[in-house]
Amino acid sequence: MTDLADKAADTDLAVTHQAAQHRHDPLVKAAGAAAEIADQPPLIALSAGTALIGLVTRRPDLVRGGLRMLAAHGVATGIKTLIKHRVDRTRPKKALDDGEHRFELGRTHDHDLNSFPSGHLAGAVAVSRAAAHEIDGAGTPAALVTAAVAAAQAPAGNHYFSDMVAGAVIGWLSEAAVGALFDAADPFIDRALARLARLAPAA
Repeated sequence: MTDLADKAADTDLAVTHQAAQHRHDPLVKAAGAAAEIADQPPLIALSAGTALIGLVTRRPDLVRGGLRMLAAHGVATGIKTLIKHRVDRTRPKKALDDGEHRFELGRTHDHDLNSFPSGHLAGAVAVSRAAAHEIDGAGTPAALVTAAVAAAQAPAGNHYFSDMVAGAVIGWLSEAAVGALFDAADPFIDRALARLARLAPAA
């Protein structure tokens, strides 16, 4: 079992470092910049904006979707931050530049040593899953954007594949937990949305 884990870890490093050799290519840089849509501020703005648009247009699915997106993102962000502050891992581009890779328990706040887990994937998966559950037609576009964000990380030298898997799992579980709470609170949420709809101006 230990040999298998070691081989998996070595493969993770080798494949990611090979992909990150292209980190200086213009197209890779452009893709990396576009993937910043999954950073915390844009995802918060997207989620809040979705809820606001739903309120103004009297679309309960958008209001619910936006609130669920915000809640799922908040939980995922909290979990990934907790882990990042207890695990030090060198980002691939830093490891390639310095020739040194660290992956160990630690409490550094150095961005170059906070590769694990991927916060972009944690947030993107949480938000996309929340949108897919609440907003008609949002599932496929949200999944495609999340896939594009994931595809940009290794070539840009931002994350190892294991970082992304861990981030995606965090996002998935966070949204599932939030979704369970939303489902349990359905009667209360529906009544609250009905009151808000009566107060909102007609579109």
